[in-house]
Amino acid sequence: MRVVMFGYQTWGHRTLQALLDSEHEVTLVVTHPRSDHAYERIWSDSVAELAAAHGVPVEVRDRPEDDLLGPLKEADPDIIVATNWRTWIPPQIFSLPRLGTLNVHDSLLPKYAGFSPLIWALINGEKQVGVTAHMMDGTLDAGDIVLQRSVPVGDRDTTTDLFHKTLDLFGPIAVDGLALIASGRTDWTPQDRSRASFFHKRSEEDSRIDWAWTAEELDRLIRAQSDPYPNAYAFHNGQRLRIVAAHVSDGIYGGTPGRIFYREGDAVVVVAGAEARRGTSHGLAIDRIRRDDGTELSAGEYFRSMGGYLTSHP
Repeated sequence: MRVVMFGYQTWGHRTLQALLDSEHEVTLVVTHPRSDHAYERIWSDSVAELAAAHGVPVEVRDRPEDDLLGPLKEADPDIIVATNWRTWIPPQIFSLPRLGTLNVHDSLLPKYAGFSPLIWALINGEKQVGVTAHMMDGTLDAGDIVLQRSVPVGDRDTTTDLFHKTLDLFGPIAVDGLALIASGRTDWTPQDRSRASFFHKRSEEDSRIDWAWTAEELDRLIRAQSDPYPNAYAFHNGQRLRIVAAHVSDGIYGGTPGRIFYREGDAVVVVAGAEARRGTSHGLAIDRIRRDDGTELSAGEYFRSMGGYLTSHP
């Protein structure tokens, strides 16, 4: 089949490589310009450079406007494949090919449509994550499901771990989805919209630690915001500390959330959870911190004495 690909960052790069290695002919690639957004500088392999290296024409757009229709019609696609495209694709574009548009999204739809699904899924304690190939319709990430593949979330997995696990699914699910479509099948699975959830882009505010969260929730937040993602952070004596590594304490610690309380091995425990005053909650055992100047220290090196508070604001 003749394929036009809309793609961006490493997800798009991996998918394009799989399409180039397949029996299909990639006739045009559409990608976004490079971005300074904190989350778009991560995993930023260039789709444009890969396409150019294989002699495939490239169009660069923030949004696919009507001026793209000319190049698309000239490319004469049987189908569009979209991967990590960051803006809405209008109907006059996604319905232009005779077989429509196959979108590849890194969640188990209908849950976690939208942005940063791996981060949100890890924060929420999901036991598995995955990738969905679905036919695009007028609602973002809501079209009928062609294929879906999942991987388990390990007890200490970070978002970086989940990225690498799910990245390996992108190329194969796109190529396998095209094979099903080429076979003439159309009996795809409608999404159960009663189970749907849609998440916004993450920003600096979303990494701010709220000590009313339980230690278990904060542990997941810190693993979700693992390097190279912007780390979860709190403030100590007015200075921001990024929490690089932490875990749930062995012991139960009561008191006021945010209190720097106790040494537990090499870690320093901070009281956590809205119910901490009842003395039934674990604390967050901090292992490593990073200052804004980039200096990284063990918790024991940084917290020379117990007492005081980590706060959500300076």
